[in-house]
Amino acid sequence: MFREMRRHKQALPKAQCLAILKNEPRGVLAVSGDDGYPYALPLSHCYDERTGTLVFHCAQSGHKLDAIRRNDKVSFCVYDKGTPIPDDWALRFNCVIVFGRMHLVEDPTRAMEICRLIGGKFAPTQEETEDEIRKHFSHVQCMELEIEHISGKTVTEK
Repeated sequence: MFREMRRHKQALPKAQCLAILKNEPRGVLAVSGDDGYPYALPLSHCYDERTGTLVFHCAQSGHKLDAIRRNDKVSFCVYDKGTPIPDDWALRFNCVIVFGRMHLVEDPTRAMEICRLIGGKFAPTQEETEDEIRKHFSHVQCMELEIEHISGKTVTEK
């Protein structure tokens, strides 16, 4: 169902792909937008090791959510900061592309877990995470990306 990587020598092992998903703070979510146009946007994410899913939070309305409600098939691309190639202008970096189905989380218990996971990745302290949850939880929509296919590769810009 999913294409094999054409340049398989550049492929990253699954463990390295998961490490990138765990450690990098953001990626680009692509959905099928209005009138068949692709819609891609940057999003912060967190990899939930317990469920093997990617989790997100956002506002409760907007283009992204309308698109997901129409078609839950999405892709999400994450890449690392890269490293300079010695004596060259180019960078070498690793990227991961995930394909799967995005689910809007309706269960408040799961939504709270997701907010805490995301807060644990981004907020300086647990106290700040809980403070943000108290202030904003009623205005948040959580999403969970069920991974169907994952691939990663090393890219040289040149």
